[in-house]
Amino acid sequence: MTEMVYGAVPVRDGEPILPKWWRTVDKWSLACVLMLFAVGLLLGLAASPPLAAKNGFDPFHYVQRQAFFGSVALLVMLVLSVMSPTLVRRLAVLGFGAAFIGLFFLPFFGEDFGKGAVRWYSLGFASLQPSEFLKPGFVVVAAWMMAASADVNGPPGKTWSFVLCCTIVLMLALQPDFGQACLVLFGWGVMYFVAGASMVLLVVLAGLVVLSGAVAYANSEHFARRIDGFLSADIDPTTQLGYATNAIQAGGFFGVGVGEGQVKWSLPDAHTDFIIAVAAEEYGLILVLVVIALYATVVVRSLMRLVRERDPFIRLAGTGLACMLGVQAMINMGVAVRLLPAKGMTLPFVSYGGSSVIASGIAVGMLLAFTRTRPQGEISDLLSRGRPR
Repeated sequence: MTEMVYGAVPVRDGEPILPKWWRTVDKWSLACVLMLFAVGLLLGLAASPPLAAKNGFDPFHYVQRQAFFGSVALLVMLVLSVMSPTLVRRLAVLGFGAAFIGLFFLPFFGEDFGKGAVRWYSLGFASLQPSEFLKPGFVVVAAWMMAASADVNGPPGKTWSFVLCCTIVLMLALQPDFGQACLVLFGWGVMYFVAGASMVLLVVLAGLVVLSGAVAYANSEHFARRIDGFLSADIDPTTQLGYATNAIQAGGFFGVGVGEGQVKWSLPDAHTDFIIAVAAEEYGLILVLVVIALYATVVVRSLMRLVRERDPFIRLAGTGLACMLGVQAMINMGVAVRLLPAKGMTLPFVSYGGSSVIASGIAVGMLLAFTRTRPQGEISDLLSRGRPR
């Protein structure tokens, strides 16, 4: 029905799948993702040997695991990018259902690994974080609901998506994982705004978020400790923020040199949440700016392609995925430079972590599938039909 109304008509031709994929995919975004993964391996070579030595592994144990997880992520990303938006949507719904069930049972069977928040399942050889896989699936499901609400006699998809979003945010807050909860709420808000939400409603929702933050501060010691640490005028040099701040200041513009950084020996999460501090110390501001430019290129190019998209589902889902990717990267780097409170959020494709890397591959694979060029007119052509001549 959506294709009939908005004019995205599938065209069948005899062109082979791979040549057609290469012709229609956003090659710049694909190249940027590959470069981000390469940067992650480069930083892993610097950041992970101290942790490997501490745990009694070979020096490059975590680099090898990152290479394996990254290879799986890139393979999944490429496979998803070849698929049609309809097939991606169907797989996303199934994946979302599985991740939602996993998140629901997390308080009963999950582990905190000494970090004060039950976010993972222990698989013995690895750990699994359901919230990482939930995010891309939720974006697609919520976009589907919102797009369906625009159809004639369509369901109240916007309301359904809001109820689903609130449920997920509540489940994440109970872990507690306020960072992921805010990210899910942000992704829904962006899609709702693009779908035509009023500014008054968005302001009301923003007020509710602030009120929820105040309640969490008053009732959660974990949340209050991080906010107090962020608002404090003095930085304790023995905390993660203190180590990261000193490392960034020591790096300057060009860094202290490859392998010469010291923060990786004292910062527990140097290979995950604070990987950008290792980059800033050893390679300086130059590499940090390169990383920022790579993320910005993926987000901006995706949004530019989606502006021309006529299918509302593809436009909403692609916008949600692109903005969520960019904001997650911004939050991770913002925490490292103390622009934001500590969130425990990874840097997509760069930080170590199987769940994070593979989930990022799934999200970007969906995004590449949604932003592929398709045989359709410009959305401006559709809008011009309603203008008086």
